[in-house]
Amino acid sequence: MPLLPRTRLFILTLAIIAVPVLPLTQLIAQDRPATHLWSNSSLSPDERASMVVKEMTLDEKISLLHGTGMRGLGPLSPLAVDSNGGAGYVVAIPRLGIPGIQMSDAAYGVRSSGENGRYSTALPSDLGAAASWDTDAAYEYGALIARELRAQGYNMSLGGGVNLTREPRNGRTFEYMGEDPVLAGTMVGWVMKGEQAQHVIGDIKHYALNDQESGRNAVNVNIDKRSMRESDLLAFEIGLQVSNAAAVMCSYNRVNGDYACENKFLLMDVLKKDWNFKGFVVSDWGATHSAAKASAAGLDHEEPGEFFYGDTLKKAVKAGQVPMAEIDDHVHRILRSMFATGVIDDPPQKSVVDAARGLEVVQKIEEQSIVLLKNEHGQLPLDASKVHTIAVIGPHADVGMISGGGSAQVDPPNGNAIMPPGKGQTHWQEHIWFPTSPLKAIQVKTTGARVQYNSGSDPSAAASLAKTADVALVFAYQWESEDMDLESLSLPEHQDELIAAVAAANPHTIVVLETGGPVTMPWADRVSGILEAWYGGSRGAEAVANVLFGEVNPGGKLPLTFPRSEADLPHRNIVNPPKGTEPDGGDPGWWEKILRGLKAFQITYDEGLKVGYKWYDTEHKQVLFPFGYGLSYTTYAYSNLKVTPGKDVRVGFTVTNTGSRAGAEIGEVYATLPSSTGEPPKRLVGFRKVKLNAGESKELSVEVDPKYLSIFSVDRNAWQLVPGDYTFLVGGSSQELPLTESVNLK
Repeated sequence: MPLLPRTRLFILTLAIIAVPVLPLTQLIAQDRPATHLWSNSSLSPDERASMVVKEMTLDEKISLLHGTGMRGLGPLSPLAVDSNGGAGYVVAIPRLGIPGIQMSDAAYGVRSSGENGRYSTALPSDLGAAASWDTDAAYEYGALIARELRAQGYNMSLGGGVNLTREPRNGRTFEYMGEDPVLAGTMVGWVMKGEQAQHVIGDIKHYALNDQESGRNAVNVNIDKRSMRESDLLAFEIGLQVSNAAAVMCSYNRVNGDYACENKFLLMDVLKKDWNFKGFVVSDWGATHSAAKASAAGLDHEEPGEFFYGDTLKKAVKAGQVPMAEIDDHVHRILRSMFATGVIDDPPQKSVVDAARGLEVVQKIEEQSIVLLKNEHGQLPLDASKVHTIAVIGPHADVGMISGGGSAQVDPPNGNAIMPPGKGQTHWQEHIWFPTSPLKAIQVKTTGARVQYNSGSDPSAAASLAKTADVALVFAYQWESEDMDLESLSLPEHQDELIAAVAAANPHTIVVLETGGPVTMPWADRVSGILEAWYGGSRGAEAVANVLFGEVNPGGKLPLTFPRSEADLPHRNIVNPPKGTEPDGGDPGWWEKILRGLKAFQITYDEGLKVGYKWYDTEHKQVLFPFGYGLSYTTYAYSNLKVTPGKDVRVGFTVTNTGSRAGAEIGEVYATLPSSTGEPPKRLVGFRKVKLNAGESKELSVEVDPKYLSIFSVDRNAWQLVPGDYTFLVGGSSQELPLTESVNLK
């Protein structure tokens, strides 16, 4: 959703947590009579929703199909007075005992808490969570967000991003779950399961192919149906299959000619018919462009206001342009979702956020998400008793760790709104460093050592400091945000030059990356260690310090590929909209122009289903670090592969910790399909994470969904297993697969 202009963040204090709050009475229908037939929770969500729909007036039905406006995005409805201050609000219907829907952005934590006088915990980025390859961690991720949503009076999350990393310069890469549909779909599904278990409506977005931010309101994405179903749409399909998420958010862009939010193929043919989705479709903020067409295509709810789904839709119903049955279906889906997730039976009450519990959870998840990319000569872990001088270098490493911007941005307590050099003082360029200081965290670990800091603004001065130290730790960042894409995959602020200078001065240089996605590393062969920490959240520095000094053994794996060069990407450059395509934010009529629809410009994803590692494999391109890659402070061996055909193919194998310390390994299972399918060389079909003590072995089993071994037949509109020889490959990364076995499947 779009950002709103806002003032610079004030410094907050943790005292916010202790501010007394009152119950959110607006959220609960005060006169909900217990005599309503649908109050019986033993009935199914469908039965309860049908009962309510029969009692509703047309005005009540229409009121559920749109929001009440949002500051800066058109006029606010008088009914917005009951809003909780979040991104969206749907009015309550007290006569029928139906509470309002209070929506909040919540990609990696509850947004705008600081602005509303509240506190939220910032989790690691969604991409960081995906790097854990841990479904339990994903569940806890979602559960924590939902607990804090409820504590702040919300009952619907607007997180759940699962767009594939088809374009790694996408400004929202950090909000998504990587480049592979099986990994991304599985992980987002478990995040949604965690959220909905807390009685919050979960939402998966941005459906579909919103794979770049540049010109997102005007771009038309061209892609063939088979490629779409086997890549981007498969991630959504798996996410919904795992979670039964109650809502899907359609995206801003067009797909094959139609806006996503009025795209019958996406919303009706695939989502509601093929996948039998029972929830409701909500538009992204300002992504609705019609009433009758969108309604017929399957859009159930417009946000943030009622430009099309208010009086315009009501008039269309009365004129016979929109059938009442269509309206009833929209309403039924929304009510069913409310009953199914428990937001009617168990409405949230405002309370004090459990900050201590949240910080404990986010540190644990970040520790599982950190990926060790390089460890030359066993430089890591550092021995605090043997390291006497440490140079900590990098922009703002004394202050905190960077976070992702846009509608995902979480307001931090004691947050530091730092403007990058040479940028205008607007909300678009505001960078937020969370108050989790790498410098302080390292000082805590090395009380007997001399730890000195240099910002790196002068590379020669930083190199001079590094030269005097036993080890140099360089914290480098890359900032990403919604509504803008990266100009390149290079680190900003001349950090590549900084790292090269420090590495030249000290061979014991370790780089800690705080990035939203992959970056190029022209200095990679000159440093002794590289950690990818992503956006680490409220306790990122503490987690990084624990990994650096060996209190935690890193076990994360890359959820996407790090290319050597942008020249190796499927598209060397992002396709930007022609000048004047999108209205300027200073234009007083910009919002209505977007709603009315913009002239399209074209992007063709001619790489098709070859997303991420599938592209590099097919094109025989060398990469910097492959998908699924990650080192450990111990070592693992794979053995005893056995593939058992059946309805679900079972892949069994043994993993042994051959090192001297405990750790967690992720066994990755790939498959090569018969050559007649025309598929890329291999695809991920399953994975399993296992904790092992030194010398311990465990037998693992992965059941492979037949869909993951199939191709999508457009002619049959179905998944098809092509008879032939299938080779299964097992190991610790997409390019390190020591076990292989072929079986014939029919």
